[in-house]
Amino acid sequence: MTDIQEVVNGLLQELRRGTIIIGVLSQLSEPQYGYSLVMILEEKGMAIDPGTLYPLLRRLEKQGLLESEWDTSESRPRKYYRRSHFGTEVYRQLCADWREMNQSVEGLLDLN
Repeated sequence: MTDIQEVVNGLLQELRRGTIIIGVLSQLSEPQYGYSLVMILEEKGMAIDPGTLYPLLRRLEKQGLLESEWDTSESRPRKYYRRSHFGTEVYRQLCADWREMNQSVEGLLDLN
């Protein structure tokens, strides 16, 4: 028999995968490097493992949602990411769809 918490944890992981993209895009209107993005998201209640974030950033860049630029002016080079124009349009649509879905789900929830 499967443990309830095990099932809940698996389902929560699936939910997080979808929401993390919106979370990441929401914070990239200004350039951020990976670790700064981890810290910002954590401060705002969305903890993300760097091992999850970096592949996601590369995938979003490959899809044209992000642009990147290396800063080599300091002793340690950093790759900064920001939303592209296309990424901003996608982000706006995702936000609108998220709000609509959230409203629908809220109307469905009944813990009786």
